[in-house]
Formats: sequence, structure tokens, C-alpha cells
Amino acid sequence: MTGRMVEIPVTDDHMHLYKHLRLKALEEFRRAGGTHVFLVTLLSKHYGVFPKKGSDFREIFDAHVKLVEEANEIVKAYAVLGVHPAEITILGEKLGYERAAEIMKEGLELAGKYVEEGKAVAIKSGRPHYTVSEEVWRLSNEVMFHAFEVARDASCAIQLHTESYSRKGIEEIAELAKKAGIKLFRVVKHFAPPRVDEFEEVGIFPSVIAMGNNAIRAATLGDRFTLETDYIDDPERPGAVLGPKTVPKKVKELLRCGFSEELVFKVCKDNVEKVYGVEIEL
Repeated sequence: MTGRMVEIPVTDDHMHLYKHLRLKALEEFRRAGGTHVFLVTLLSKHYGVFPKKGSDFREIFDAHVKLVEEANEIVKAYAVLGVHPAEITILGEKLGYERAAEIMKEGLELAGKYVEEGKAVAIKSGRPHYTVSEEVWRLSNEVMFHAFEVARDASCAIQLHTESYSRKGIEEIAELAKKAGIKLFRVVKHFAPPRVDEFEEVGIFPSVIAMGNNAIRAATLGDRFTLETDYIDDPERPGAVLGPKTVPKKVKELLRCGFSEELVFKVCKDNVEKVYGVEIEL
């Protein structure tokens, strides 16, 4: 089976490269059988940047695009540029929450321009995964709605970092996306649980976190999902969230447990091509 992995697409839908293993993480990913990866920007603080206007995100985006170019020497890598929803707290505490939301919207518009220029394939947004005030929650939803509009206009996918999954929450997000006019299959719930049947009913696309037996649980419910590690590459938490070899291992596990190569191709190639508008070549 190991010898055949080079013929099978293995895509990690959400990974960060920060300041631990960096590109060595992708070498581990490749050696384990990984072929394609979506590399996502982190918080502005990870880059030593404190944005006071949307254009300040350019420094972050340029650094990330350069990193992705280097990553393409190892595997096929795609850039996802975004404004993490936790920026509302980081920026808001010093600049005020209304101003923070404006800066985040401007940053998202800039990310959309990078997509239009072919430097990235998707943007990232969402809303806080922690308890916030009613004002911050309202503003966060406004930022996320604007992100949907940006992705719609750029004809690209959008990855969402949100609160823990609930059917009510995901339906609420879907309604906002519909109102903004973006196709729901291009709205990706990052760090999704394996409830792929519920996601299919709602319309949003799940990027299932490859933790425990999530991949197997998802595959028993359908093939409308992708897999991710959410690897952070933080030296203080070297294996968080999951290590870079995890998705290749889980793909091998699916095959070993009797799931078909056709399912793997659907999860790691066909779904990725549909959601992100890219071509997964081996």
C-alpha cells in the first residue's frame, strides 16, 4: 500500500507554517504520502504586525505568498489569506471594536485582490470561538458577512473559523452566506466534526479535523468532505493541533479499513477541485 500512495492524492485542507518546523513539516507530510496542502495565514501577532489599517495586512499576505512559493518546491501548496476572527478582540481592545471591524473588512478586501491576482485561491474569516459581548458578536457577524461578499466577488472559496459546531449555528451562518449571494459549497467550515450528512443538508462544506476516528466516521456518512490537520507549527505546542503526517496516515487508514480509492479521490481531489476551483494533479 505504501508504494501506491504516490498515485493517490492526499490533501490537507488547512495547515499553518509558523516558526517551528516550517518547510520541514511539509517534507514530513510528503514522506508520509501527502501531495497537496492549503496553507493558511495566522493572526497578525504571529507576524509581529499590529494592523491600524487594512493595508497593513499586505506585509502578512506578501510573507505568506512567498512562503507558499517556497512550499511548492516540496508539494503542491495553495495560499489561503485571511483575517482571523480573533483580530476583533486583539485590535478592538486598543483601537475600539467598531474601528477593528473596519480594519478587518479592509484586510479581507485586500485578500480578495490577491485572489483576483492569482496569488491565493481562497480567503479566511469567521467569528469568535470564545465568549464575547453582544457588540463584538454583532460586529463579527458583519465582518463575516462582508467576507462572504468579498469571496463572492472574487469567485473564490472562504474558510471559516467559528465557534464549536452546532446545527443551529451552521444554519445561521448558511443564511448569512445565502444573503450575501455566495454559493454554499464554497463556504468551508474549518475544524469541522464528521457530521457530513448534516453539512450536506445545510449546504456548507465541512473540512473535517482528522482527529481520532473522525475520518472513518465521516466516510461512513458520505464522501462530501475534505480532511485537515490545522497544524499550527508552534514551537510551544509542537504537535498542535495535529501533526503534519496525520492526513496521509488517516487516508491510509481509510484504505486499510476497506474504503475505496474512489472515496479517497473524491475527498482529496474531486471535492477540493470543486470547492477551490483548482486542479489536483499527480
